[in-house]
Amino acid sequence: MKQQAAIALQEVVYETEKNKIIRGISGTFAKGKITAIIGPSGAGKTTLFRLCNGLLSPTGGNILIDGKDILTFDPVSLRRLVGIVLQQATMLEGSVRDNIALPLQLAGKELKGEEAERMIQLVGLEADILDRSSRDLSGGQKQKVSIARTLLNEPDILLLDEITSSLDRVSKQDIERLIKRINKENDTTVVWITHNLEQAKAVADEVWVMMNGTVAEAGPIDLLDHPENAAVKQFVTEEEK
Repeated sequence: MKQQAAIALQEVVYETEKNKIIRGISGTFAKGKITAIIGPSGAGKTTLFRLCNGLLSPTGGNILIDGKDILTFDPVSLRRLVGIVLQQATMLEGSVRDNIALPLQLAGKELKGEEAERMIQLVGLEADILDRSSRDLSGGQKQKVSIARTLLNEPDILLLDEITSSLDRVSKQDIERLIKRINKENDTTVVWITHNLEQAKAVADEVWVMMNGTVAEAGPIDLLDHPENAAVKQFVTEEEK
């Protein structure tokens, strides 16, 4: 049975005056699955995310979200459908409640008390944190608040860019469990950039290995145990040392 594509890329290119960053990528991120994206720095991983979230527009090729060309979405609708959480969990001045409320405020709506409590508990934090200043949070707490803020829009697709790279082991494992639970309970499609092969194997169903703006190899997560591409094999071997 063929998997449905949450995101489909068709010969996608992104180039600036100086660099060709994405070089004709084609492939799909399967609906309801967790796909890890790994690869060396400068491979184009974050640029690919920005294209999938509409923060950048491709200079060639097409991106389809649930079968519709990404260029046909208005930005607000697209961000509701495709949420993104970045490596640095940027917090606004003010309380945790203020931070979580941001997506609704941008839409001219108000965050209700019970909804704020539901969102903060969803990410494994206690409701009494809502009235704390965002400046008083630990790195792990900030990341969880950032995830809650993104999840408030109930996105069908969640893009995660190195979201645990600066966290301690316990916080990292907490967030891994949280994302797996969200994926399972809500059938949310997750695409997760990570430099950590152990993490990729622990959370993902599928994997893309990006190199030099291309997808060098893609498939089920166990391809990391026996890659066929020589450059991928070398990368995996070096990362596992």
